[in-house]
Amino acid sequence: MLKLLLSRLATAVPSIVGVVIVTFMLTRMLPGDPAAYFAGLSASPQAIDEVRAKLGLDKSLPEQFVAYLVDLLHGNLGNSLSTGQPVAAEIATRLPASAELTLVALILAVAIAIPLGVLAAVKQGTWIDHLCRIVTTAGVSLPVFFTGLLFAYVFYYLLQIAPAPSGRLDVFLSPPTDITGFYLIDSLLTANWETFWGALSQLALPAISMAIFSLAPLARMTRGSMLAVLGSDFIRTARASGLAPRTVVFTYAFRNAVLPVITTLGMVFSFLLGANVLVETVFAWPGIGSYAVEALISSDFAPVQGFVLTMAVMYVLLNLLIDILYGVIDPRVRLEG
Repeated sequence: MLKLLLSRLATAVPSIVGVVIVTFMLTRMLPGDPAAYFAGLSASPQAIDEVRAKLGLDKSLPEQFVAYLVDLLHGNLGNSLSTGQPVAAEIATRLPASAELTLVALILAVAIAIPLGVLAAVKQGTWIDHLCRIVTTAGVSLPVFFTGLLFAYVFYYLLQIAPAPSGRLDVFLSPPTDITGFYLIDSLLTANWETFWGALSQLALPAISMAIFSLAPLARMTRGSMLAVLGSDFIRTARASGLAPRTVVFTYAFRNAVLPVITTLGMVFSFLLGANVLVETVFAWPGIGSYAVEALISSDFAPVQGFVLTMAVMYVLLNLLIDILYGVIDPRVRLEG
């Protein structure tokens, strides 16, 4: 297992290096002049040149890239030109909001998709199977930003049963004591029930929007993998041996069908990390996705580079976690490693 993880880490390092290079070059190719933007509309050419020199944009691209790498090696992601604050500190402040939204959406998707996929495979051709197909088709067809806008329009504007899409907490409530950065967990730890229900109500619509987007591939893969395993010889042998249907399905079939589901789960989590940019914009969620969008609009290089680098590191850690789960579920993976 250790050898397998080390080999995965060795292949991940070039990927991160490539992300750093590509991100640096793309941010420099964005339309607009950051120096002119931050100097102001009435600034003279001389003032713009002074701002450009202060930002280091008057240097050649290789010199800028070397300076950027030196800052990265020292753990410095630079300062945001819009706010004047260190990018690393702002990402650390906003990351719990994005992580809470993404994890709650993923938990909802898994709680619905995997049981639905298993039941659809076991009861093939019944109404449950047809329901699974309808849900997966709808989830694939509806873009996540459209679902979010639709939910906000119906449940907030028309029915008025959901809170305003204005962030993590209502303006009349105070955030809980900062322990983990997750409002739900922190309010539970401090027994602040009013804040807990307020945070949960604010989280419901964006999390459900993302869950609908992610449960479709999970349910489809679970159903297809279970159908393939249920038709195999060892399942027919287990049934012929008189084992209980529950034992056949969950002890033998599901364990052999779960590896493709875990792979899909990792892909879905990666998709959610990208989709939360749209959802955070729709619901004014103060996460790193909306932070990157605001920086991109203002041609603020450092936050965009910090956001992409953070996503790349999270993808690498996610792949390592998937490899560990493979080894736990299937001993053959440990032997191959």
